[in-house]
Amino acid sequence: MIKIDFLVVGAGFAGSIVAERLASAGRQVLIIDKRPHVAGNAYDEHDAHGVLVHRYGPHIFHTNAQRIVDYLSQFTEWRPYEHRVLAQVEGQLLPIPINRDTVNRLYGLNLDEAGVQAFFERVREPREPVRSSEDVVLNTVGRDLYEKFFKHYTRKQWGLDASELSAGVAARIPVRTNQDDRYFTDTFQVMPLHGYTRMFEHMLDHPNIRTELGVDFAAIRNKVKAGHIVYTGPIDAYYDYCYGKLPYRSLHFEHEHLPALAQYQPVGTVNYPNDHAYTRITEFKHLTGQAHAGTSIVREYPQAEGDPYYPIPRPENEALYKRYQALALQEPHVTFVGRLAQYRYYNMDQVAAAALKAADNILGVAQEVA
Repeated sequence: MIKIDFLVVGAGFAGSIVAERLASAGRQVLIIDKRPHVAGNAYDEHDAHGVLVHRYGPHIFHTNAQRIVDYLSQFTEWRPYEHRVLAQVEGQLLPIPINRDTVNRLYGLNLDEAGVQAFFERVREPREPVRSSEDVVLNTVGRDLYEKFFKHYTRKQWGLDASELSAGVAARIPVRTNQDDRYFTDTFQVMPLHGYTRMFEHMLDHPNIRTELGVDFAAIRNKVKAGHIVYTGPIDAYYDYCYGKLPYRSLHFEHEHLPALAQYQPVGTVNYPNDHAYTRITEFKHLTGQAHAGTSIVREYPQAEGDPYYPIPRPENEALYKRYQALALQEPHVTFVGRLAQYRYYNMDQVAAAALKAADNILGVAQEVA
């Protein structure tokens, strides 16, 4: 039986941040991950052709939280990067989120900001109350834009109609009347200068942290005696699915290197709401700023089976999660944190914030006990 102060399950954002905070406070930490690498889904590496790629799809860092930037800046330098996305609709590549240029180019108009606002008011279908993602979009931009940009993309991404998803999913994507074509408008929009993996390696490079990769928690949970467990995996798996499986959406990634092309597409990501089985193509050199004679891209195919990536936001799923959460609240020596453990559709900065809060709470409790 191995004895350790803290066992952290998962070496992604949530687990690595908690591990670093605990280690820096003088605690002994064992962090494990069933994958052969750190950084979780943010893992990046140079492919066989020397292009830095994100193995599990694009990860774009953006936040308004100075505390998150200050914390992560201990482990990486940054490169400024503002993500832009185009959607292929009716033979055109149009800005998404929908903005003034999207409307003008799609409909052959020449509206100013006030004109675009009036256009939205004219075409919107008021919904009261707003319950679903379909309600959100129809209430904002009306049926034609909904069908061209959202309806089929949502079906591909989630395997559900927008009418079956909670309003919060569509609410993540704003609609603009100006020409701002940035996907995000956060104060800080940056990428780790040398990649995410390097940042995580620096974070976990601490004498109080032991990292073991290729280790499944289920295989060792009865072989390790930890004073406290920090668990970042799926909460239903921790409890052996006693109430049934929580629904997650998975992804299949098709990576491709194009040796004869310096640039494949004009922006980092192009969405395909109506064509093809994949939802989007990302070209990594836009994100990293890397100079290379060729380029590498990834196509994303959402699927039902596979590693869990996205909790599916529906009221019945939230109700099932609450049953697991009630079990978790009875475990004073286990902390559940992260997208899968908290069944939340978190951005990276939100995971980081949740992890820093969790570490503060654990250390507060530990100090009180001590």
